[in-house]
Amino acid sequence: MTNQTSTMDESTAQPELVMDEIIKALASPARREILAWLKDPAQQFSPQAYPFELGVCAGKIYEKAGLSQSTVSAHLACLQRAGLVSTHKVGQWIFYARNEPVITAFLRQMQQEL
Repeated sequence: MTNQTSTMDESTAQPELVMDEIIKALASPARREILAWLKDPAQQFSPQAYPFELGVCAGKIYEKAGLSQSTVSAHLACLQRAGLVSTHKVGQWIFYARNEPVITAFLRQMQQEL
């Protein structure tokens, strides 16, 4: 297993994976649930001022999770460190979206290794 940072490898245009970080991030049911919500944000969240193509506003995720803001922030930070979500900042708001290339590459790697 590789333990490199999650970046794009220019030679193959495939993300380099931090397998251990991804596995740790996925160990939490709350983080898996957040990823599941982000898979279909228009279905899972009420409308927001910006299009869901930017991602889901952190505030919407806090509301849906029913956990403290600090707990959800820690979960989102863990998902971001693992490369499973990307962020987009607009003014004071941060939007979160699934990082599909990393998720796909992770699933492919797991399938090959197990």
